Amino acid sequence: MKLLGRSSKDRKPEDEQLDAMTLMEHLGELRTRIIRSVIAVVIAALAMWFVYPYIVDTLLKLLEQSCPAAAECRVMATNPIQSLSTRMTVSAYGGIGLALPVLLWQVWQFVTPGLYRRERRLAAPFVVSSFVLFLLGAALAWATLPKAIYFLARLGGNVDQFYAVNEYTAFVVKTAVGFGIGFQFPVLLVFLQIIGLVTYQQLAGWRRHAVVVIIVGAAVITPGGDLFSLVALAVPMYVLFETSIIIGWLRTRRRRRETTASGTSGG
Repeated sequence: MKLLGRSSKDRKPEDEQLDAMTLMEHLGELRTRIIRSVIAVVIAALAMWFVYPYIVDTLLKLLEQSCPAAAECRVMATNPIQSLSTRMTVSAYGGIGLALPVLLWQVWQFVTPGLYRRERRLAAPFVVSSFVLFLLGAALAWATLPKAIYFLARLGGNVDQFYAVNEYTAFVVKTAVGFGIGFQFPVLLVFLQIIGLVTYQQLAGWRRHAVVVIIVGAAVITPGGDLFSLVALAVPMYVLFETSIIIGWLRTRRRRRETTASGTSGG
């Protein structure tokens, strides 16, 4: 990456890149980050394994709230190993979500050698904001799920709803994870602006295309395919898209002021 508007002799220490790494050093660093990420997920998954009964009770209460008045809603196991496979699936997904801060930190540390020192300081804000946005997305999914399940159940009329335990839990977990991933959209856009791949002006010019991409992405992410979930995810994603443009504008404005102040002091 190049620092626009400055020669190498005018760069401040915080604008210098870290030492370059060889290919073998990159591969060794990648292996280290992957091993640490796997260990974090395994430990978090083990923790989720022991709290699984409480998770199932919560999911059952959610189903009770979502059940149409004239129907009966139940979750059942259709074969002897279904409960075990469901517990393993929930533990795996929950472990990834619980270990997300560690995973994000490992990713950031892996890309750090290609960044300037100033950009390196953004590690903690990026990790924290990504995790908070993921939790907000999952919370929004949880708030949307009762209406989504009710809507899908009502499509079949007053028919009793008997769900296989693995399919029901997978639906809820995938919806929550999908919303959390969708809320990472602005973090990705801000990061692309920082490394110089896009500018806030380009993002502003892509608004019409962004609307289409967001709607299609929300439709893909939401497993139920219902209107409530799609709108509930698409609207915040577009708001976050606009937020990333504002952040890019503020960042560019600040950098211009710093460059002007540096040129004035240097003159």
